[in-house]
Amino acid sequence: MSEQVSREGSGAMFDGIAARYDLLNRIISLGIDQRWRKKTVAALEINGAERVLDLATGTADLAMMVAHLHPQAQVVGLDPSRNMLAVGFKKVAAAELEKRIELVEGDAESLPFPDRSFDRICMAFGIRNVPNRARALREMARVVRPHGRIAILELAEPRDGALGAMARFHIHTVVPWVGSILSGAKEYRYLQRSIAAFPPPQEFAQLMTECGLSVLAAESLTFGVATLYVATPRQES
Repeated sequence: MSEQVSREGSGAMFDGIAARYDLLNRIISLGIDQRWRKKTVAALEINGAERVLDLATGTADLAMMVAHLHPQAQVVGLDPSRNMLAVGFKKVAAAELEKRIELVEGDAESLPFPDRSFDRICMAFGIRNVPNRARALREMARVVRPHGRIAILELAEPRDGALGAMARFHIHTVVPWVGSILSGAKEYRYLQRSIAAFPPPQEFAQLMTECGLSVLAAESLTFGVATLYVATPRQES
């Protein structure tokens, strides 16, 4: 990833769009992003009082969904953007989830947690913004407990068929236009570029394998607009 894209995808960039981030996501995705998040939570197979790490938690949408769907789970949400976390803190407080959701500022490439400290890890729409994805994946493998599960939800650029062409038009034209109109910020043009630059599902799944994870599934969602990767830490023989 180039230095420009790395800078554009930084926490500082997301600070500038934090106030309207949730609204823009709902409008741009036509609300489908919430359905994708539910599938991500389901893929974690939470059974009770697991400790869950939500990377790139942003405004805490996924962290809150985990907490709502699994009342015994404890969630830690980590994100590099202070302004996104500030919005998340308000949402968590309004939902009276402060005792079950902890939000911390941090970097996915260098997690401030001990080895094997989480039962589950999830990440929605964040891995493509990480400059060194391999390092972040190795960190996930480090902090997840044996037999734990990791679920990564990421946008993709469809490549085949008429529906794929329509989705590409949406990503390349509609997304940056709507983002610019509603937020008054050019940062949403980065979304289109970062999706196009993200590796195909097979390639990213191979990277996960090389970083110490056993990939259980790479599920294409909504005509290939997103992919849900599910993995577990590889057990050394």
